[in-house]
Amino acid sequence: MEKALQVNLDPRRYGTFAEIGAGQEVVRWFFLAGGAAGTISKSISAYDMQVSDAIYGQCERYVCRARLESMLKYEQDLNMERLQAHRGDTTAFFSFADTVSARNYHGTNECHGWLGFRFQAHPRDESSQILIHVRMLDKTNARQQDALGVVGVNLIYGACKLHHSPEQLIESLLDNLSTSRIEIDMIEFSGIEFRSVDNRLMSLKLVQLGLTNAAMFGAEGKVLQPSEVLRKRAVLVERGSFRPVCNANIDIMRSASERFCEEPDVDPDTTLQIMEITMKNLMAGGQIDTRDFLARADMLVASGMTVLISNYFEYYRLAAYLRRYTKAKVGITMGIGSLRELFDEKYYTELDGGILESFGRLFKNDIKLYIYPLNEKDSDKLTTIENLEIAGDLKHLFDYLIAHGNIEQLYNHDEGCQNVFSRDVLEKIAEGDDSWEEMVPHEVAEVIKSRGFFGYLPN
Repeated sequence: MEKALQVNLDPRRYGTFAEIGAGQEVVRWFFLAGGAAGTISKSISAYDMQVSDAIYGQCERYVCRARLESMLKYEQDLNMERLQAHRGDTTAFFSFADTVSARNYHGTNECHGWLGFRFQAHPRDESSQILIHVRMLDKTNARQQDALGVVGVNLIYGACKLHHSPEQLIESLLDNLSTSRIEIDMIEFSGIEFRSVDNRLMSLKLVQLGLTNAAMFGAEGKVLQPSEVLRKRAVLVERGSFRPVCNANIDIMRSASERFCEEPDVDPDTTLQIMEITMKNLMAGGQIDTRDFLARADMLVASGMTVLISNYFEYYRLAAYLRRYTKAKVGITMGIGSLRELFDEKYYTELDGGILESFGRLFKNDIKLYIYPLNEKDSDKLTTIENLEIAGDLKHLFDYLIAHGNIEQLYNHDEGCQNVFSRDVLEKIAEGDDSWEEMVPHEVAEVIKSRGFFGYLPN
């Protein structure tokens, strides 16, 4: 209530609220706070799809980013057209919009929504914009509406009062809420006020603060909303440190993708390849180094990959996350060393059922592992699932998963990529040995050299 009142008492702020779904919960707070006549130029709720289409244009889906952006633009344009000549010198106009699917009567729908705020930071400014996507986790419609209203007020207050500090703005989004009620899995800043903001760092901040367990951005570095990207698509994931991306990383994905796309019901044209970095990996040094993170991100983007930052150290949690958004085939590819760790029981002590519970969760939804071989340096022996040593009491489980097709060995690997490790690339860069360039994709080498990543200095 206090945040809504502070916005209402700011004489510069004036604009429109347009809300579809879950009531008009955000604007309600501003009416209740008092002084709303000085803030609200219009409040509208175009619930009927035909009415909404007539105002904002046709859209493939009711609750989606495209609908939200058309609402924000339409309402802000109207503010400028109708009000700027009269009061533009003293007023910073805004439009708030949300399009939401709260819990239906039967509880069968996905409960999520898009919220956005398009605003002038100062009178006569160009507009800036913040978009967020939320998942509503409360069990009742009334509770979901309440949570949506609070996060909407936090977004508006943050944009008006904290736009100079995007990280602080993000931290404020769950004031008077908790992550048990609302998950924010995407945020995007744009416009003149946020011209120096790197949205990949903002995605990282969401995961770091626990507002979500995973965030995505695409091959162009643009932040992505997971449910819209993963919807109905087959997905192949490779986890790694990617510090830096080396030829072996690319070959693991290539060889796994060739096999994955031969699976029944997998459409090669729509299959999504994802490189995943866990927060545990990013914090291996004790805290997150943002320059190091952006270096990895830039290299993955140069390689044309979609990037997932996740808090899912356990593979079964990663699998459950992907299954939340797609019923199509899901594959995970890894090196033989990672498979060996997967069968190490020390990682499952927090589960009552231990490793058996973990594997039950991992493989229950038709998840398949594609294993890249390792050429052992000491013995020059190629290690595969056929000769991998597994502890005696887990060997039967290992053999069972292979026999039932849950684990598959990759034989279509490029032998030239064997024994190419990221740590060796870093050592050669540090030593000034230019042979490291042959160990990474050309695009990655150019990024490292042009931006001086990992201490690179031209000879």
